[in-house]
Amino acid sequence: MASKKQKTDPNYKVIAENRRARFDYAIEDDLECGILLSGSEVKSLREKSANIAESYAAVENGELWLVNSYIAPYERAMFPHTERRRRKLLVSRKELANLWNATQRKGMTLVPLVMYFNHKGLAKLKIGIARGKKIHDKRATEAKRDWGRQKQRLLRHGD
Repeated sequence: MASKKQKTDPNYKVIAENRRARFDYAIEDDLECGILLSGSEVKSLREKSANIAESYAAVENGELWLVNSYIAPYERAMFPHTERRRRKLLVSRKELANLWNATQRKGMTLVPLVMYFNHKGLAKLKIGIARGKKIHDKRATEAKRDWGRQKQRLLRHGD
């Protein structure tokens, strides 16, 4: 029901989505976290000029960081930002401990899934706690998706 509310809410806007993440990783859990941004970065995000496809999150020195995400420069900015700088992610200490435990002990990966503005207009990032898929897992996912498409086509046309 929460996802339905997000779609009808006028302030909820998806900025960037990592569509490949669900294909490359088996996502076991996800977590919403805040992002520490400068003013020109927020202005640029309002214009939907960001990319999180090649980025990842990492726990380093007791802090959570978003590495290699791209936010396009804002032309009218008085103090411009660096496009691919490391951005601090904001989570509680308990969640940070759980993320550290998942990455260091269980061998999981923190993958950014969606960057969006929530209902209050704040920039948020949904990260997935994921395990990398092997080639045969990817093939199975692709076969399942193809079968779903074929099934829909058959139901539509009745062939």
